Amino acid sequence: MKDAMKRAVDLTVALVALLVAAPVLAAVAVAVLLTMGRPVLFRQARIGRHGREFTILKFRSMAPGAGGFSTADDALRLTPLGRWLRDTSLDELPSLWNIVRGDMSLVGPRPLPTSYRFRYTPEQFRRHEVRPGLTGLAQVNGRNALGWDEKFAYDVRYVDHRGLLLDLGILARTAVAVLRRQGISAPGSATAPEFRGRAAAEQPVPATAGSGAR
Repeated sequence: MKDAMKRAVDLTVALVALLVAAPVLAAVAVAVLLTMGRPVLFRQARIGRHGREFTILKFRSMAPGAGGFSTADDALRLTPLGRWLRDTSLDELPSLWNIVRGDMSLVGPRPLPTSYRFRYTPEQFRRHEVRPGLTGLAQVNGRNALGWDEKFAYDVRYVDHRGLLLDLGILARTAVAVLRRQGISAPGSATAPEFRGRAAAEQPVPATAGSGAR
């Protein structure tokens, strides 16, 4: 019942937000197209609930490197418009469609790249017991200013204590954090450093977690 109620709230809020934000979505899409060209949207495979993969949608904020989007340093590829989109979190607006699709929730651990799958410890992988979120407990307690161990500790704490009141508190604190533009980048990084894990080869994720792309 708790999960069904959370899903109903997610779907309702995401649909209303998409409708209300439609002019903003259109304006940002045009701005990205004019300043960075195509593609307007950034798509990347991420790990979702129970380890299933999905494709996250965000507004593009970086220029491609010589060999594609992953070959150059983030600080060099991040455009002025892209930096502003990240500062204001407007780059996240297309992810509302991921919420409508059921890939994500309004609140939950942030979805991370599929390359991280075998870098988690079993305890850290518990963050995937729930749908990933547009915002989460780690995001309102430091965001990218936190180290990976701290982020994952907050994620697991959310899994263990999730509920409507906690979600409402996180959403309220997210609004404040966005307005204050807190924790957008990790110290010394344009975004956040790569999570490399510890003893990844010795900590495989159980096969029951799933690995097929949706």
